Amino acid sequence: MSSKTSRFEDSRVSASTTPWTHDTVLLKEAVEALAVKPSGAYIDATFGRGGHAALILKTLGPNGQLLGVDRDPQAVAHAQTWTDARFSIRHQAFHTISDLPDASIDGLLMDLGVSSPQIDDPGRGFSFRHDGPLDMRMDTTRGQSVAEWLADATPEFIAEVIRDYGEERFAVQISKAIDRRRQERGPFRTTLELAQVVASAVKTREPGKDPATRTFQAFRIFINAELEELQQALTASLRLLKPGGRLVVISFHSLEDRIVKQFIAANAREVVDRRALFAPSKALPLKALGRVKATADEVAANPRSRSAVMRVAERTEVPL
Repeated sequence: MSSKTSRFEDSRVSASTTPWTHDTVLLKEAVEALAVKPSGAYIDATFGRGGHAALILKTLGPNGQLLGVDRDPQAVAHAQTWTDARFSIRHQAFHTISDLPDASIDGLLMDLGVSSPQIDDPGRGFSFRHDGPLDMRMDTTRGQSVAEWLADATPEFIAEVIRDYGEERFAVQISKAIDRRRQERGPFRTTLELAQVVASAVKTREPGKDPATRTFQAFRIFINAELEELQQALTASLRLLKPGGRLVVISFHSLEDRIVKQFIAANAREVVDRRALFAPSKALPLKALGRVKATADEVAANPRSRSAVMRVAERTEVPL
């Protein structure tokens, strides 16, 4: 990549304050895992409030480049206040990195899930702890909100979403309660309306966990197509990364982590054919470099980091 003309398009963006703050999880660990080269080209595919991006820029040299990607308009507005010429921002879902040239980046970072500003702002509709519009879209400028989807979804489909994306054993009971409430009082409008109905249908409680947790997770993942987007971005990473380039992914629940773990294993772990034990080894496009979790000190300072799992892999020279 040239230091004069970036292949990364969109607006140039130095950090400013925002109404909703975010404590970046595994900040030093993630940037260290990228093994940032001074003149390298990197993607922060989940810019958020720019915690990882700021440290990457601090590590880069004057000819390095960083592309931030986020579909949240508030995150993009924050990024657009930055004035570092090495940085650009895209207002898009991160699977769109697939349109970049082959072997064009030295590292890709994805910090998955919902950010603290999204959870803490009642107007975004992600939280069952605060009343707000039942939205949950990462990008509020496009797509269908959870309230709009729930108005017409069949009870069977609602149960499937809750079961598959929330791993909720009371999915059928919750779906029936949602349908009953729709018939009696009309469509859901707010987060607390939904949380109360879910709580009434969950018969046993997990210690320390709100009964609406799994259902809200399921609806958020579904409405934003988060798992499909993750799979597409992971697949694209094999083509985009240069040999020696790093893939760093931070997950916050088992569905995400399972996808990342299986993707790395499928592209890094050789399957031995016991019928041909002396056959030459098959070269693979990734080398797994390990898994990292938040330290006890970080969890104490930021409880939301407790479930974070970071997986790291390195692109080999093997062509696709």
